Amino acid sequence: MSSLRTWFALLALVLGFAGTGPRTQAQSEKPAGEGAQAVSATASKAEVEQLRKELAAQRRTIERLQTLVEQLVEVNSRAPAATPATDGAHLVNAVLTVPATNAILTLPATAAAEEAAAEVPAEPYQKPADKTSAPPVTAGWNGEHFFIKSADGQFQIQPYGYVQTDYLSYMGDGAPSDTFSVRRGRFGFQGNYGDHYQFGLLIDAAASTGATIRDIYLNAKATNWFQVQAGQFKEPFAQEELQGDTNLDFVDRGLQGLLYPSAASTNRSPGVTIHGDISGGVFQYWAGAFNGKGYSTNNTTSVPEAVGRVRFYPWRNNKDSVLHDFAIGGSIAYSMSRGLSNELTAPMTMPDAAYTWFPQFPVNGNVWRSEGEITYLKGAWGFRDEYVQASYDRTGVGTETLGGLGFANLPNVRYRAWDSAATYLFTKERRPENGTPRVKHPVFGPETEKGGKRGWGAWELALRYSGIQGNEPGIFFNNVFTPQLVPTYDMHTDQFSVGVNWYLNYWVKFQSNVDIDRLKQPSTIGAVPQNYFVFEQRLQYRF
Repeated sequence: MSSLRTWFALLALVLGFAGTGPRTQAQSEKPAGEGAQAVSATASKAEVEQLRKELAAQRRTIERLQTLVEQLVEVNSRAPAATPATDGAHLVNAVLTVPATNAILTLPATAAAEEAAAEVPAEPYQKPADKTSAPPVTAGWNGEHFFIKSADGQFQIQPYGYVQTDYLSYMGDGAPSDTFSVRRGRFGFQGNYGDHYQFGLLIDAAASTGATIRDIYLNAKATNWFQVQAGQFKEPFAQEELQGDTNLDFVDRGLQGLLYPSAASTNRSPGVTIHGDISGGVFQYWAGAFNGKGYSTNNTTSVPEAVGRVRFYPWRNNKDSVLHDFAIGGSIAYSMSRGLSNELTAPMTMPDAAYTWFPQFPVNGNVWRSEGEITYLKGAWGFRDEYVQASYDRTGVGTETLGGLGFANLPNVRYRAWDSAATYLFTKERRPENGTPRVKHPVFGPETEKGGKRGWGAWELALRYSGIQGNEPGIFFNNVFTPQLVPTYDMHTDQFSVGVNWYLNYWVKFQSNVDIDRLKQPSTIGAVPQNYFVFEQRLQYRF
């Protein structure tokens, strides 16, 4: 430190004397003449005064340099120590990173300092950006999912998934055995690229046929009211179909779910849909075309399944209205079946698998579905109603077997189903339309409300009545040689469900349902008319 200061002082003196030397030499070369004595005396006095000024300036310069050296040494002492080399030399950090709070060096407030300020950089020194390295990504938790996001925020990906383990117990003649099962074990990713593209991938590792892709899609959003989604996903038909599996009020969907499109493949099918929200979500619409046979079977006709749906929230923009969360809507779907491909009506096994109440029939021709829906949410209360109809044509249905019906036209097979449910959160959380309540006092895990304390979680009571009816009109063919009778099937069944939902926290839920399934006519498995009691328990974890 002392040597460095001395070096700067000597340098300043050298510079100072170098500046005065020539002037002195030039003055000494003045010719002697008459009156030289007076002139020399006057010149010596001026030179002395000039030298004094220059020495004062040099002294201020030395003081300024000493101040700079002290500040540089202080900053350098804060930098990381150099790593000593093994050969006796050591590496020196050539780039000095100055903290923002100490980056600007302050000089004494003197006239000389002000003059020298022009020589000192006004801006703090910054390390040049490495143009070859990519910006770092960020990762974290957004309160709902983990995420990985690019530094500019344009790309984001979120891992998500859920596991549902069920236990079912039955009471009734001919009912299945009690069983444990992993109903769903699904994992995937969802995210966005910029503001106009969203994507998703969901794989079911617990599917009976092995790991199966459930969802894989890309959604392109030009505006909120015009979006295009393509890939494989749920067909936009009915409110409970589009309700997430983790957000169901009951362990199973209602009996109307048996009539949804692609019901045999978890309501999913490859296709494309146009959809959007208008006027802040007051009006929503979907219009799409799908494979219509699910994700595991190719379409057997040249006609895709067309699906349209609308949903209307009349008071959504009026936050003070008691009907703010009231919604009404409807759906319609059209597809074609092919008798030569041995296509049948939808399977009619109860969602809880207690029995199969209606047989399947060969179909050929048009398949129509229609649906109406109502939802009303108010605080801890939730009410949902749904009505679905389906009609299957049987044009030219028959066999070529000797004595058979031949390719005759049979009456349409028709179904209608309904579902009405109500839920109430005793712990006063708000019931979302398609989501999980924000638990005020979770049993464990991070709190979801500010200042929330540990507690007993959130508790919800759920009640539902659901029913379905099937009608296959009979007909008698009075042929001369091969008269035939097609028997009539006009059957229905219904279900009462009582459930308790316990949300241990925002991500863990335990559901317990008691279903009373009322079989009105003998079923296709030989069960006699009776009431079946089904006890369903589910432990769900999602992330």
